[in-house]
Amino acid sequence: MSIRTLLIDDEQPARDVIKHYLKDFENITIIGEYSDGFSGLKAIQELKPDLVFLDVQMPRLTGLELLELLEHPPLIIFSTAYDQYALKAFEMNAIDYLLKPYSKERFVQSVQKALAMVGKDIKPNAQVENLVKSLDENPEYLQRIAVKSRHKVSVVPVDDIFFMEAEGDYVMLHTSDAKHLKEKTMKYFEIHLDPSQFIRIHRSFIVNAKFIDRIEYYDKETYAVILKNGTKLRASTSGYKLLKQVLNM
Repeated sequence: MSIRTLLIDDEQPARDVIKHYLKDFENITIIGEYSDGFSGLKAIQELKPDLVFLDVQMPRLTGLELLELLEHPPLIIFSTAYDQYALKAFEMNAIDYLLKPYSKERFVQSVQKALAMVGKDIKPNAQVENLVKSLDENPEYLQRIAVKSRHKVSVVPVDDIFFMEAEGDYVMLHTSDAKHLKEKTMKYFEIHLDPSQFIRIHRSFIVNAKFIDRIEYYDKETYAVILKNGTKLRASTSGYKLLKQVLNM
């Protein structure tokens, strides 16, 4: 059985090391290599590989952002020089996480682990679930959000988001000139955005404090948050209390 494999890394020497080590695996066929996340994402969607070696820190679109945009990701082995991304990688069910520079022995271990999982459903074990829990309890606040619409991928800086709105199982990100739908929950963003800037004013709204123009009384002990672009959002009683707390009102 041939394992169809992609290499996605912005550094040619890193890809060369992987190709050299893979020569010992006759059942692994490299079907492409890519130097950026955008072309790598397109290749995964079109070629549907069994296994991907994926760098984390790449310009324009990181490996983690790429993986978020895939509905049916293949087996993933992350490789990076930055160990702070390990928890996030395991949250996304990566097979393994290679910290550069890694030895051939460590690489072989990782590949053998992946080969044992080819054709099987990947489910996080208890150790990975504990890692995910730790990540959620000590989140690294998002600085940008990768989104896709049809065949276009965009990276939205969180500072550009006026507010977020619940849309069923999705969240709509509203900026000054566009709207982007992201398959995440409001709870996810509530945890992973800086609470001193992004305030959950209602079960349906998270607002960026820097775009708040004023707060007005609405009715029956509820309030309206008026943004600088004129958008009016309703704040619940608990949301208004949180606004007062964060904005020192």
